[in-house]
Amino acid sequence: MELQPKQEGRTVVLSPAGRIDHTHADAFKLALDPHLADCRKDGAPLVIDFSDISYISSIGLRALMVAIKQVKGQGGRMVLAALQPLVLEVFTISRFDMLFEIFPDRAAAVSAVAA
Repeated sequence: MELQPKQEGRTVVLSPAGRIDHTHADAFKLALDPHLADCRKDGAPLVIDFSDISYISSIGLRALMVAIKQVKGQGGRMVLAALQPLVLEVFTISRFDMLFEIFPDRAAAVSAVAA
């Protein structure tokens, strides 16, 4: 899965597309891993822009849970932005909305982590 990384100031914005399900979760995790290593206390914060993600399954949620645990353990900051209604509903039902900082759009997320 291509994450299309873009630098916005100090922040790295990743923009996955499609579905993060049993077919694509491993590719998502592999693509995300190198960015997680740099997301530490003095490193660049990460924003994952979900505007082009139409669906996420439990295995996709697991990949994100492993990622946020790593980032928090390193003292970094990773936030999510622009979740589509169905994806946001999955996050809410699974209570992942309590695990992640979620912003309505990319600009709000980038502003928050830059502050």
